[in-house]
Amino acid sequence: MLKIPRPAAEDDRRRFSRFDNFRSLFFFLAVPSLMEALITSRVVPLRVASRRLSSVSAHFSCLEFKSYHCRSGRVSIMNHPKLLHPVTASVQPQELSALGNEGNVVPSKEIMDLWRDVEAVCFDVDSTVCVDEGIDELAEFCGAGKAVAEWTARAMGGSVPFEEALAARLSLFKPSLSKVEEYLQKRPPRLSPGIEELVRKLRANKIDVYLISGGFRQMINPVASILGIPRENIFANNILFGNSGEFVGFDENEPTSRSGGKAKAVQQIRKGRLYKTMAMIGDGATDLEARKPGGADLFICYAGVQLREAVAAQADWLIFKFDPLINSLD
Repeated sequence: MLKIPRPAAEDDRRRFSRFDNFRSLFFFLAVPSLMEALITSRVVPLRVASRRLSSVSAHFSCLEFKSYHCRSGRVSIMNHPKLLHPVTASVQPQELSALGNEGNVVPSKEIMDLWRDVEAVCFDVDSTVCVDEGIDELAEFCGAGKAVAEWTARAMGGSVPFEEALAARLSLFKPSLSKVEEYLQKRPPRLSPGIEELVRKLRANKIDVYLISGGFRQMINPVASILGIPRENIFANNILFGNSGEFVGFDENEPTSRSGGKAKAVQQIRKGRLYKTMAMIGDGATDLEARKPGGADLFICYAGVQLREAVAAQADWLIFKFDPLINSLD
């Protein structure tokens, strides 16, 4: 049979047709996988000042999403048998290292052994025990939220001395005693998911628990009551009021009122109680400072509310929820 060759143009059309079919198949199979990879990418949850909304969406306002995806759940309100009814947020970021370094997300045996041997655990309060930055929330309640939140970010990142930031923030809204009392009545503490269970577990294991905060006793005392932590185990700042309840300043004698204050508080606790092993759990530069000779042996960075990358990179253990700590105490 005589084989008549096809014109070159027809061959080209056939080749391009096969290429188009292959390209379509590639996009059909590969693009969904690529999109899934992007959607399930790493998350860097960051705390920003925001207005409290009347809807359920208000509970998500403590997170700012960058170009990452955050897996979230419902927000629930837990009725507490005590006078205060804390709100427990149940929003959790994906448990992945936002630093791209899983070295401290999975603790070494040495770190795990230290954690299991602790005799006392010191917690930061704002963005750790609670999902909010207390001074930011109080400032927002008093009408100065944005300006104060900017100072808080600088203080927690370690870019300005803590005492400078504290004085500057308070001077922006000068809260009166009546305003603080109104705030406490209308804004119950919002506890981080799992913190109540973790504190119960620590206390059941005869491990002492302390709250060490650059926030204010007036706002931390209710949190301690909910968690069953004695007042003498609180190291925090104190707002000072005049005879008429007007704001006059803060107690500069409190160790937590200045840079390095949390570290000094931990050292003071250890020296007074003769603990052999202590841990500090928090999210900021001032919490990281507590890990030093004579202070905390172990620093655990809690990034369940927000992640400060410079702090997380230096942590002994980086966690995004309290479950790993709870489960390791079994």
